[in-house]
Amino acid sequence: MKKNVSILGSTGSIGLSSLTIFSKKKNLFSINILIANKNYKLICKQINQFKPKIFIINDLKIFKKVKTKFKSKNIVILNDIQSKKINFKKSDITIAAIPGIAGLSPTIEMIKKSRKMLLANKESIVCGWNLIKKTALKNKTKIIPVDSEHFSIMKLLEKEKLKEIKKIYLTASGGPFLNFKVSQLKKVKPHEAIKHPKWKMGKKISIDSATLMNKMFELIEAQKLFSIPKNKLDVVIHPESLVHAIIELQNGLYKFIYHETSMIIPLANAIFEDKLNIEDFLKFKP
Repeated sequence: MKKNVSILGSTGSIGLSSLTIFSKKKNLFSINILIANKNYKLICKQINQFKPKIFIINDLKIFKKVKTKFKSKNIVILNDIQSKKINFKKSDITIAAIPGIAGLSPTIEMIKKSRKMLLANKESIVCGWNLIKKTALKNKTKIIPVDSEHFSIMKLLEKEKLKEIKKIYLTASGGPFLNFKVSQLKKVKPHEAIKHPKWKMGKKISIDSATLMNKMFELIEAQKLFSIPKNKLDVVIHPESLVHAIIELQNGLYKFIYHETSMIIPLANAIFEDKLNIEDFLKFKP
């Protein structure tokens, strides 16, 4: 039987990476719900290609335009995740990747309708972790972080006790302005800030990365997800972005997780939670 999967933020970079994975294993997955904002062309393409049962479009103008275009198709198109017009079928896997605080409400709603929630929205965790955790516990929904740093921390901590951990390090690439002088920083432009040297991300996350605000969010996220005291957390600059998290043990040993700069890797491992040939996914394009 195919697993029902849903994506909050299907037209963003995480959403597209997730659809790459599901496209490769069409015999295992059925697209249940997709949620997007206003990328009309990509929304239409995803409806035609993936045939979701439900598509929720937040932008009212685009919602009306898409609903008119697909009125004869066997798909439910909504403008509100809390719509009472339809009973949402429970998803086996939901990926929450709507950036910013806008992602909190739909994340909480979909936790109620999902067996496993893959979280890629750090702002929701920073602002509403207590709500997310409470809702997940109530609905017996498994939470897995899929930011590369937090997925790596989770894997590193699986066989370790917190009392045995001396320090946990998140890595930071330093962004596009790592080696700039202060005088140069005064002249940078937004289009330069979104050109991340290692990662292909949306504009908001790219800007947050350039200012290192993204890394501050990730520190808070790690505190909340793993109940780690802040004195056990630190950040190291690692421009190559190949090591994603490091733990320093009380016995003097260090452990770290290394992987290529592709979100496909933590996403695919979180989806399958077992051995898989990751090369199949890295070479495939939807």
